[in-house]
Amino acid sequence: MDSSKDKASTECLVGHKTTSPSSESCPVDHSARSIWMKPESASRLAPPPANPSTSEESLGKVRDVSSIPRAEAFTYNGGEGGHGGAVRGSSNWVYPSEEMFFNAMKRKHWNPQAQDMQTVVPIHNAVNERAWMEILKWEASIGANSCGGPKLVSFSGDSSKLSPRARINMLFGYQRPFDRHDWVVDRCGKRIEYVIDFYTGKQNPENPSIPSFYLDVRPKLTPEGAWMRFQKFFGLT
Repeated sequence: MDSSKDKASTECLVGHKTTSPSSESCPVDHSARSIWMKPESASRLAPPPANPSTSEESLGKVRDVSSIPRAEAFTYNGGEGGHGGAVRGSSNWVYPSEEMFFNAMKRKHWNPQAQDMQTVVPIHNAVNERAWMEILKWEASIGANSCGGPKLVSFSGDSSKLSPRARINMLFGYQRPFDRHDWVVDRCGKRIEYVIDFYTGKQNPENPSIPSFYLDVRPKLTPEGAWMRFQKFFGLT
């Protein structure tokens, strides 16, 4: 893959640097990954041997297309390195395959387990879908669907950077978010910024092995975002 379009297809939706057409910013950063991986084990140990095991070779190469529209359409290949089928056009963001997720962790000098990818990758994807659904709720109240609906322009993240709301909540004894994202949305040609704080949620006593997350999604406190919050608070939308 040597074209700019193919390079764009290496992006995943959870990134921790501002995205660019050639970035490969998945899965999540070092300090947040331990939370995303629970209850899976991914201790930060020495890099695994260079020769892949049979289980590594069996990692899935198919990439799922998200429901999140991309501000600029691109062409992607169904798998990393040209594997996984013919090239086809997509106007939505594309999630990393199990193999891409696994290799990204190895490059960060973690010791991921291949069998965990079948659980971790769907969690990664589902959390992003949830974040987008919350953004759609905000955008629907403003009438963004009148021009084809909002589209995701870019995303970035930094788990060490606390939002003002998170700082205030912590003063009152609430837990610290384990991750923070900033997403930029295109609404009818206008850029709207959102901030997303990720928290660990309460475990389901009937199935405690399944991770639980709470997402606090809201417009950033720009003039536009403040107006959106004001309208929602007073029921004006």
